[in-house]
Amino acid sequence: MPTVAFIGLGNMGGPMAKNLLKAGWAVRAFDLSELALTDVVAAGAVAAPSAAMAGEGADVVFSMLPAGEHVKSVMLGDAGVFSGLPAGTLVLDASTIDAPTARELHLAARDYGIDFMDTPVSGGVAAAQAGTLAFMCGGSAEAFIRAKEVLKALGSEEKIFHAGSDGAGQVAKAANNMLLAIHMIGTCEALAIGAANGLDPAVQSEIMKASSGNNWSLQVYNPWPGVMEGAPAGDDYKPGFMVDLMAKDLGLAIELAEQSSVDAGFGRRANAVYKALQAAGLGRDDFSIVMRSLIQSDDA
Repeated sequence: MPTVAFIGLGNMGGPMAKNLLKAGWAVRAFDLSELALTDVVAAGAVAAPSAAMAGEGADVVFSMLPAGEHVKSVMLGDAGVFSGLPAGTLVLDASTIDAPTARELHLAARDYGIDFMDTPVSGGVAAAQAGTLAFMCGGSAEAFIRAKEVLKALGSEEKIFHAGSDGAGQVAKAANNMLLAIHMIGTCEALAIGAANGLDPAVQSEIMKASSGNNWSLQVYNPWPGVMEGAPAGDDYKPGFMVDLMAKDLGLAIELAEQSSVDAGFGRRANAVYKALQAAGLGRDDFSIVMRSLIQSDDA
């Protein structure tokens, strides 16, 4: 039975590790959180005492960590995961990090003879649980062929993309999440305008879904409370995808835009919205909580 080392078992990594188990992979797991590790072990994984020891003897190594600094600290250095892997091991970093750090990891992996890909995901916790994630992969075509065989356990084949060379997956993810933030804010504003003028938000949502305003936020993540079963809006905006994470991703997108001399004005405005939510103490709520401030403004 092939073995996957899975490092980082949070809201996304935990369900992903469980889906690999369901697909027949042996999973050796590590997380700093004892609770997260225990949950995955209960599903059939084997706990490792460290990230480096999780990787020993694994056919594939996955990481799902908060930021580039965490991925570097786990992977690089004399005690890092890379140093203990045999040449030819496939390493897939599903974290959302900055593209320059991803490229640095690619270069380091080559020095060890490791096949590395940056493979950030889209779809949120619900897709991680359902095994319907989208993957945006950066790296060589040869590594992508190997990666795809593993990623099919976590997302449908038509949602697994080879975005391009080193770091391309992170570029695609940053651009995607900037667009997500923009259309979530626009969806909230449109629903608030309709409700303020007597429209039923559920009816208006159906109208927009059948019209040119249709978007992902309307289809699977409606931000108006009670309109869509299972959406965080119906659970007091519990994540889901936290405001803190959206603010982080928008920061990455804006950095990338500045490096590329692209005037991402709407992205900067979206970033200001999410920074304001963080300042209001809402960083751990779902990013669709933009809706709440608009409803309260309307009620005032």
